Amino acid sequence: VQLVESGGGSVQAGGSLKLSCTASNHKPRSICMGWFRQESGEEYQGVVGIDTGGWARYTPSAKGRFTASKDATKYTLDLQMNSLKPEDTAVYFCVVERYPCSGGLTASEWTYWGQGTQVTVS
Repeated sequence: VQLVESGGGSVQAGGSLKLSCTASNHKPRSICMGWFRQESGEEYQGVVGIDTGGWARYTPSAKGRFTASKDATKYTLDLQMNSLKPEDTAVYFCVVERYPCSGGLTASEWTYWGQGTQVTVS
């Protein structure tokens, strides 16, 4: 499975950014998709996970500010991030897991990881 991420960058507090991820080489099979983030020196934190049925679970700090959109036919996952805060600063990683999967927010549940994209909020 290959993951290509785009988006990210620098923004002032209160601003918005959109991350996008496309999965390929996974064969025609249902997949879970999600986003994790990692601050420097910290562990991975699950931001959002979406299962094969399209149900999304968000980390509490992202609820109401972040919206994930998964296209199951195109194997893409967008993450619209609004009202960004300095504490959202991190490297964001797209993740994929093949069915069966739960779309959870634990890093060990996910096999495939993108290369990461930096988000900086000042």
